Amino acid sequence: MESAAPARELERQIRALQASVERVIKGKPEVVELAIVALLARGHVLIEDVPGVGKTTLAHALARSFDCTFQRIQFTSDLLPSDLTGVSIFNQLEHQFEFRKGPLFANVVLADEINRTTPKTQSALLEAMSEGKVTVEGETYNLPQPFVVIATQNPIEHHGTYPLPESQLDRFVMRLQMGYPAKEDEKQILRSQISYDTAEQLLPVMSAQEVMEAQKRVQEVEVEDILLEYLMALVQATRQSEFLALGISPRGAMALYRAAQAKAFLEGRNYCIPDDLKQLAIPVFSHRVIVSPKYSSPLQKSEEAEAIIRGLIEEVEVPL
Repeated sequence: MESAAPARELERQIRALQASVERVIKGKPEVVELAIVALLARGHVLIEDVPGVGKTTLAHALARSFDCTFQRIQFTSDLLPSDLTGVSIFNQLEHQFEFRKGPLFANVVLADEINRTTPKTQSALLEAMSEGKVTVEGETYNLPQPFVVIATQNPIEHHGTYPLPESQLDRFVMRLQMGYPAKEDEKQILRSQISYDTAEQLLPVMSAQEVMEAQKRVQEVEVEDILLEYLMALVQATRQSEFLALGISPRGAMALYRAAQAKAFLEGRNYCIPDDLKQLAIPVFSHRVIVSPKYSSPLQKSEEAEAIIRGLIEEVEVPL
């Protein structure tokens, strides 16, 4: 009984976190919820959408809503790996090298327009996103915890961009799309003259330590064997589909497992249900699969992958 009260308090704080972000991101409660699910699942988020729909604002609002360090990195073609991780500089006064930390050493890192930088620089994120640490000149440095990367990219602009490789995409627990706001929500935005500076007005509602405690509680959410079988059936369906050239990896299966636990915790449950897996399969799976060339078109890869995953969800039998 001693842990029940703290658990309820954490749930209350997470709801306050969600409400705080929604003060800025109007009319997109499902996107805000998924972003918080990713945070609770110790995952990273890729937001893929057209310019001007609030991708950067979402990252700012999330970072401002809990007491943490935040860094924004504008990815460009001339960005170097050391610009992310840091560099060792010789201190002439002390006659030794000292490490100057790069912007990756923050709790929330916004990788803005991540596909505008070269694969070499993109790969500098791999170790950080997978293991929460970076290695520079043979020395390994731990990143602050919690650590989450929120990356953005524009899906319709191809000039001067470098598509993320499959290994990089697999590190993101889910891909989100903001979409245009509904008419009434957009009218409200225009009337209230909400700007991107609004995120700066948010006050923290959770500490970094409380976020880590919530992440720990998420790992305790129960996933019954029958649900694990259902999860594996979904994974196997992607590997056997004639429409897909590449199915879901074990890392992708683990991402759905953790995300389902986080969603259950966010909704106040200590157990998962089939709907947790069904509702999360598309944002967790769609960026990890590769559509077979004979069924794909260069301009609609994301939509095609989502449609195929949606079809597989409908085909796979849901446990009673």
